[in-house]
Formats: sequence, C-alpha cells, structure tokens
Amino acid sequence: MFRVFSLVIAAGLVLACLTAYVLENYTVQPALNREPHPRDGQPPYPGRGTDNLFWFLQVSDLHISRFVDPQRTPDFKTFCTETIDVIKPAIVFVTGDLTDAKTKNRIGSVQHEIEWQTYHTILKQSRVLEKTKWIDIKGNHDAFNIKSLDSINNYYRKYSAHRQDGSFHYLHQTHFGNYSFICVDATLSPGPKRPLNFFGVLQQNKMCELSKLASETVNSNQTIWLGHYTTSTIISASPGMQQLMSSAIAYLCGHLHTLGGLMPVLHSRNTEGTLELELGDWMDNRKYRLLAFDHDLFSFVDLNLNKWPAVLITNPKSALYSSPGHEPLGKIKHSTHIRVLVFSPSQITSVLISIDGITIGSAVHIDGPFFSITWRPEDYREGMHYIEVRAEDTVGRTTVKGHDFAVEEMRLLPFDLVASFILLTRHYFMAKVIFILVFLANICLIIAVRFQRKPQLKESPSAFTLMLFSFHVLCKTNMFYYPVLLFTCYVAVGPWFVGEVIDGHFGACFVFGVVVDGYFLEGSLTFIFGIFQLTFFNIPLMGYLSWCLLLRCRGFCFWTHAKYTGWLRTVPMHIFIMALFLWQLYSCYMLLLTYGTAAFFLSPVRTWSVPLALVLVYKAWALDYSSIRTFKAEMKNCPYS
Repeated sequence: MFRVFSLVIAAGLVLACLTAYVLENYTVQPALNREPHPRDGQPPYPGRGTDNLFWFLQVSDLHISRFVDPQRTPDFKTFCTETIDVIKPAIVFVTGDLTDAKTKNRIGSVQHEIEWQTYHTILKQSRVLEKTKWIDIKGNHDAFNIKSLDSINNYYRKYSAHRQDGSFHYLHQTHFGNYSFICVDATLSPGPKRPLNFFGVLQQNKMCELSKLASETVNSNQTIWLGHYTTSTIISASPGMQQLMSSAIAYLCGHLHTLGGLMPVLHSRNTEGTLELELGDWMDNRKYRLLAFDHDLFSFVDLNLNKWPAVLITNPKSALYSSPGHEPLGKIKHSTHIRVLVFSPSQITSVLISIDGITIGSAVHIDGPFFSITWRPEDYREGMHYIEVRAEDTVGRTTVKGHDFAVEEMRLLPFDLVASFILLTRHYFMAKVIFILVFLANICLIIAVRFQRKPQLKESPSAFTLMLFSFHVLCKTNMFYYPVLLFTCYVAVGPWFVGEVIDGHFGACFVFGVVVDGYFLEGSLTFIFGIFQLTFFNIPLMGYLSWCLLLRCRGFCFWTHAKYTGWLRTVPMHIFIMALFLWQLYSCYMLLLTYGTAAFFLSPVRTWSVPLALVLVYKAWALDYSSIRTFKAEMKNCPYS
C-alpha cells in the first residue's frame, strides 16, 4: 500500500510541475521590457486621409489537386480575379502547399505536373501577376518525392511565380518608408515522401543566410517574416528561428490547417514579442487574410471567400495583437480619426462605428475602401474598450467586426493556452525527449526485473503483486526475455524499414532520422511514431505475455483459462490485443502504400514485428511447464481470486 501511495504522490508532483511549466510558458505574456518604438510619439499621426497606409493579402495551403474537390480550382480562380480586383492589394503572399502532390488513394506522394500547370494557368489567365506583386513560397507538399532541387520534378522552379528555391528578402518601397518581408524556405532537400517531411529543417548554413537577410531590414519601417511551417514544426540550428526573427512584428504561416477545424484560430506571441499567426487553409476552408500597415501599426483580419463586406479596423488597433517595441502604439493616443478599410464588389452604403456599445456615428468615405470618422482618444485613456464596426453594401450584405483596444494601457492580453502550446512548443524536441524517456523506462524495467528477486506471494496477494510477479516470469524466462529486450532496443537503434524514400532512391528510416542518397535528414515525426510503437505495441505486448504466463503458472492453457478468469475479463483482454495487432497490420499496409513493396518486406519494426509477436504469444500458451516450474510451484498453494 505504501508503494502505491508513493507512486501516486510522485505522479502528482510531476503533474504539478508540468502544469506550472505550461501555465508559465503559454499563458504569462512576455514582460514589457523592450524600449518604446523609436517613432512611438512622432508624427504623422493617423488622421482623416489615406496617407501612410497600404494593405496586402496572404493565402495558404491551396492544395490544387487533380483528384479531389473539383471546386477548389475554380474558387481559386475567383480569388485571383474577383477578390483581387475588389481588394487591390499591394502584395499577395501564398505561404506554401501550392499543389496537393498526393496519389489517388491520398496516401502516396508524387509531383503531378498537371496540378502545377493548373496553378500556373490560373495565374496567367487571371493576369493577377500584372495586377499585384505575387509571391509564392514553397511548402512541404511542393517538395514531396523530389531527389534534389535540380530534379526535373521540382516543378516549383518551372510553374511558380517566384521560381527560385531558398529563402529571400522582398522590400516593399513606398513614399512613406520601406517594408521588409523575409520569406523562409524550410523544406527538405532531398524531399522524401510523406509524412517524413512534415517538419521543416533550417540547418546552420540556412540560418546564416537568414541572419544576413535579417540584417538587411534594419532601416525598414516594419519587418514581417513568412513561411509555410509554423516555428514549432521547424528544426532550426542555433540561435533558433524565434530568436532570429525577434525584430519582426509578426511571422505569417500556414501548414497546420487549423488542425482539421479543431483550432480555427491559431495565433500567439513568442517570448521575443513577435506575433505568430497561422492562417487557416484554402484547401477546405477557403480562408485568406487581409493585412495592413497604417502609420506602421499592424492590423489584420482572417476572411472567407465571397464573404462581403470585408472589414479591417486599422486605428485604433486590436489590443490583443499589439506589440510594444515593434510598433509605434503611442500614435493611437495622438490620432484624430478612427480608420477603417471596407471592401465589397457592391457600393458600401453605411459604416457605423460604436465604442463600448455607444454609437459614435457613421464613418465618412474618403477614397477607395477607406473610411474614417473623428474621435477623441483622450476619452478612452483608461482601461480597455471595445470598438465595433457595422458595414453594409447596396445588396444588403452586412458585416460586423470589433475588437478590444487601449489608448494608454500597454498590458499584453493572453492568447489561447492550447494555441500557444501548439505554436510555441518545439514539438520535435519534446517528442525526442518523451521517446527517450519511454524507451529508457522500458529497457530499465526489463533489465531491473531480470536481476531483481521475485516478490514473495503471501495469502491473497494484491493485484499489483500478481502483476509484478507475472512480469518477473516474463523477464526471467529466456525464451521471452531476449526477444522482448532486443526488439525494444532495435526500435531505438535499428532501421525501421529500407525502401524507396524517394522514387528510384532507396533509403533507411531510423527513429533518429532518414538516410537517403548520402544525405541524413534529422528525425522529427519519427520520434512520434516511435512513441506510438512502444506505447501501443511493445509495452502492451509485454503486458499480454505476462498475463498469459501468469495463467500458465496457475496450470491453465488457452482453452481453459476463461473458466478461471471469467469471460468478462478474458474477452476484453483478447479484443484489446487483437486491436493492437490490427493497428500494427494497418501500419504495415500504410507502409506498403507509401514507400512500396521493398519497404513492406524490409521493415523489422512494422512487418517483421507481427510474426514475432504471434510466435511469442503462441509460445506463451504452448510453453512446456518445465520452463516455469519454479514459478508454478510457488503459485500452486497461493489462494487468490
């Protein structure tokens, strides 16, 4: 009883420490220890006119596909024609996954030239490249199954608007200053088939290139970084991605597809004060983002295709997305007008402004999509306030947008805990640590029990004692000990499979990385697969074998054990282990579809583990009693239920 109580106390302390760590790192906002922005109180200030204002768009994860969702392509053409014509952005950024690059069964990976041709044709027919600056960044799907950047299958070079691999710096010049946009290419080269390139990689040479690009932005009014991957899904060399872009006001990305709709808003702020803003995908949700710099104050709103009017309040800006030290927030208290951008294919009939539920009045149309109305910011100096804009066009469509704002108070508002955890955690590092801990705990337990004295069975032993005794039987029987120990070790050190990681190019996949064509690609998602392999196959298999051996020590065989344990215990146990076997078989089937026949037959961790497990289970039930006679004798006169 004391042991169980000690374990509960230890588990509680670990859980408390983990909870404290999560709350400290993902709910407490970084302290306002940065110096105020150099132009914090300097004119010009937001006023009635359209001066010192420009806007641009972001769209992500297009996934142009030849097999699924036939409406995806015409909708994208609508975006390139109607939406662009209405909004007239200065720049459009496409942050990766321009094409789907999947096989018809949605499992394999291949670069379909027709998908790239479709994308290129839409850009050409819509003449969008003549209307705005179009910058498309490579995503992981755009690098699927590509041997090298010089490969004929690297269609990004042929059909994209940018057509150049690697990270780059785009400088947007205006009469009121320069604005820098650093586009990050973290895709793998060579590019393996999915899912081995779910994480991006920035090795030391790429980090040095990005550092040089960052140094070019020192004289810009504002800097934004863009990429396909979230920073949490990028393996970056020192000093790390977040540190490198610390001078930027925001990092714009895609990749996570709002986690299948579970997290429709994935926004946060890192410890350097830079906003990280993941954009929902175009693929299923037809999302795009409208962004603006108004007197160097950064604002944005996420929109859906054909949802009009589109409304963006640029002054006063949202308190949640305020970045002291990165933008001149002091200009808000010196501003003379509330400023709003309203877009619609039809004429805007009214833009009604209210603050804290009190109507301020109707904003006046100044030029294009720009509306403004006079206000007295000194009336709102204390605390937080809520501004709301209600816009209506001539066909009766109405949009209501609002946010909290502050004039004087520079308190950072917290972002969603789950969103911050998803965006700010180094998931590959966390997965590596968890895998190592699970592996070491497994190995140490097996070896320790092997050389530890078995527990003495007294009258009516507890369930914990019986469980520990059964594990001793497993670890002290050579027929099971060595296969279980070696197979567990192999998961951590041996190749999981050898196959066509890239079409025509064989490679070996280890838990710590992939070797293909003389290149080593650092492990990331492989550690997560390793955790699942140990947790949902290796460890349950050991538990099932121990249970079988315990019954054998009581003198029962496969055909008679149910009389002792009862059907209510026996059936769920067998169903559980059968489910794990089916899961392992399904993993083998997925391996066959993804990496080919060779990978299926040359996979010790997946394919070979199934017959190994079946043999061990058979041996456990068909075991000669002489192999466990010592344990059988000890249990013979031990009564328990």
